Amino acid sequence: MSKDETQHLPDGRSFEERVFARFDALDARFDNLEGRLANVEGRLVNVENRLGNVEGRLEALEEQSERRALETKPVWERALAEILEVKEGLIEVREGLANVERKLDVLSLDVVQVRSDQRRLEKRIERLETRPAT
Repeated sequence: MSKDETQHLPDGRSFEERVFARFDALDARFDNLEGRLANVEGRLVNVENRLGNVEGRLEALEEQSERRALETKPVWERALAEILEVKEGLIEVREGLANVERKLDVLSLDVVQVRSDQRRLEKRIERLETRPAT
């Protein structure tokens, strides 16, 4: 059997032709891969641009939110101050009502006492008027 088996391949091309054909196929695959990588790179640049746009919009929203928070802070401070003022006023009203209740209790007792004294005096006058004259 012959040691020169490369000459009996069904392709019919020489070894060099086959090697160069392989190199050409690899070059074509690399070119295809480079094209695909360029496409991916373009898409990544697009994503980066869009992400930059989103970041810009987010920063603008954050600034707007901070500005509005500063604008509404005095409103909240005034509202809280007014709420505290109303609360203090309610405390004063409650204390005043408690004081009025105590005074009404004292007045009620005084009225009862006066009515009692009046009844006692009326009875004395009645006895004096019904007593026979001497």
